[in-house]
Amino acid sequence: MKSIELDDRMLRILPVGTHAFLHFIDVTLDDPLPVDTEIDYDLRLHATAGNDTTGIADWAPHLVHGWASCPTFVLRARADNILFGSCRKPHHCADDGMARADALVQACIGQPTSRPSMLMLCGDQVYADDVAGPMLAAVHALIARLGLYGETLEGATVADSTELYAHPATYYRRESLLPAFRANEALRERFFGGVKKPIFTTSSAHNHLVTLAEVLAMYLLVWSPTPWALIGEVPMPAIDAEHRDAYRAEARDLTGFRATLPQAARAMAHLPTLMIFDDHDVTDDWNLSARWEEEAYGHPFSRRIVGNALLAYALCQGWGNNADAFVGLRAKARALTSDVDSENRMNGAHQDALIGDLLAFSKWGYVLPTQPKVIVLDTRTQRWRSTRLPSQPSGLMDWESLCELQQALLDEPSAVIVSAAPMFGVKLIETVQRVFTWAGQSLMVDAENWMAHRGAANVMMNIFRHSRTPGNYVVLSGDVHYSFMYDIRIRHRDRGPDVWQITSSGIKNEFPSQLLNWLDRANRWLYARHSPLNWLTKRRHLEIRNRLPDRRQAGERLWNGSGIGQVLLDAQGRPRDVMQHDARGSGTTRFMPQDAETSARVADVSDTARG
Repeated sequence: MKSIELDDRMLRILPVGTHAFLHFIDVTLDDPLPVDTEIDYDLRLHATAGNDTTGIADWAPHLVHGWASCPTFVLRARADNILFGSCRKPHHCADDGMARADALVQACIGQPTSRPSMLMLCGDQVYADDVAGPMLAAVHALIARLGLYGETLEGATVADSTELYAHPATYYRRESLLPAFRANEALRERFFGGVKKPIFTTSSAHNHLVTLAEVLAMYLLVWSPTPWALIGEVPMPAIDAEHRDAYRAEARDLTGFRATLPQAARAMAHLPTLMIFDDHDVTDDWNLSARWEEEAYGHPFSRRIVGNALLAYALCQGWGNNADAFVGLRAKARALTSDVDSENRMNGAHQDALIGDLLAFSKWGYVLPTQPKVIVLDTRTQRWRSTRLPSQPSGLMDWESLCELQQALLDEPSAVIVSAAPMFGVKLIETVQRVFTWAGQSLMVDAENWMAHRGAANVMMNIFRHSRTPGNYVVLSGDVHYSFMYDIRIRHRDRGPDVWQITSSGIKNEFPSQLLNWLDRANRWLYARHSPLNWLTKRRHLEIRNRLPDRRQAGERLWNGSGIGQVLLDAQGRPRDVMQHDARGSGTTRFMPQDAETSARVADVSDTARG
């Protein structure tokens, strides 16, 4: 094994607390690593005295399989075997799909060409806006244990982070800590009000993370068992009697989450892992509309909340996707955390200036120069905003970013596009969202889909039809808390392109089963091939057919259950096998094409959007 001594050019250290440091390692090798070969690697730490070193097997044994001395990874020659998924909520009662990803990797150790080429996490890796009471208590215990830096809070009813953590309303009642401005009523509802969404679910935001230290601690606790060992068992804080039963129930669900954290961390240690944000990494409905942005960024407290989550994402997720793009932001973060006062608080003015840079940053999306090329979209920060109707949902990408997408696609034979929200969704749900948007209630139903904004949707369709863009597209998505697959063909075209929408969600989250069954059944009836409603609303240029889950029992087209998705591509970039691996280990669901007889009788979601 070749040994490389990390110098100041390869290793950047960012202090984020008295006893907490982020290490950014970026090593350029003289010779490229071999492809389709298992590669052992280790990170050895020097002892404080002497020349002894300790490796990963010593300081993080959970990252190593029992028979191995260090982790391994494989650089695949082609990006033709991708694990993917989204939506990992720690206190959801479902099992963790990341543990299933670890089992899949373990099954192909010693078979490098069978290893997945990457793990792509499509959004909501953390839930900054939906936090269990016991998780928030663990966050605060870890902040104290590591001495994570505090901050002042302008515009809040508490002066700084210390007052926030000690405030009697900090658990389950953070909505009362928002600034009492009449113009901020809608913002209060979205950030902390727990707004009920009658079509889908209830958003629970009473423990919304606020400070940078809270979000950083959250990342540590959802990705590693080590911080839990540091803090031990955290006692129940002083909370109202009405919330104690909820606290105990959430604690039971978190016990299951903690039990499989070693496997989740080991999966990431053995796979090239990339990520992109969605709304819950920051807050629900993040940048939904121009009006939302005006309210959120127009007040210093709410702007700080969003900015802290975005800074934590940049440090804990974004940097690993494209290190070169974050050099400037990382240097400014280093200056911020080096300027700490006698009370262990960062400089508020410097923090707000850095947040301003983050809100203007335009390199969250990225392109992997693989075969086929993988293009990961930023569908959150460069939106097509409506200036005439600011309350209407924004397009998920603006004109400029869509043009950049088209440039990245030119003359490629095939491509994999990662879009947090599905480009092609369920027609009934999109119609419900459209009705609520028309009534001025887009926030109530998370009206965030590609077809909600006609300009962005039309440009995307034109990109698919362009003669110099790929003949085969695979779109990987998450967000919706159920899984499905569509085969998509442009009508009246002899030579493609062919598009496959593949959605895997959630990793540790599920849609309410009875509601999803009802929506699935109603969608099949209302938008069947010969339905007048379908005829009136269909996208005439597209033909879209459901793939059928092979484990369906009642005609399901939408598959519900936490787990991890996997797609295998052929040499032309077409899906040859698409699977949803159940988190409980109970089986694998495959999405099968409809045969001619079946397609004549089942619902045609083709016309699911797009008309």
